[in-house]
Amino acid sequence: MRMNDARKITAVLPARLLATAQINSGASLTQTLKTALEQYNHSEWCRKLLAAQGQFKLDIDLDDLRQDREFDAHGNVL
Repeated sequence: MRMNDARKITAVLPARLLATAQINSGASLTQTLKTALEQYNHSEWCRKLLAAQGQFKLDIDLDDLRQDREFDAHGNVL
């Protein structure tokens, strides 16, 4: 399924939950649900990334990455 594909669905959800979410978002029902699903996917991605902390071996030379940048006395990129 491509990212721009859409599906029409039927779901039974608590009316109060939908109403408060829509009031809080100030958006249409479709946009409110889309935003909620995007936020859920993002939080799951973050959770999995944090759980994998230290499990990836990166062969990166930071000095090579910094060659095209200038830094101030505090190490901040100018």
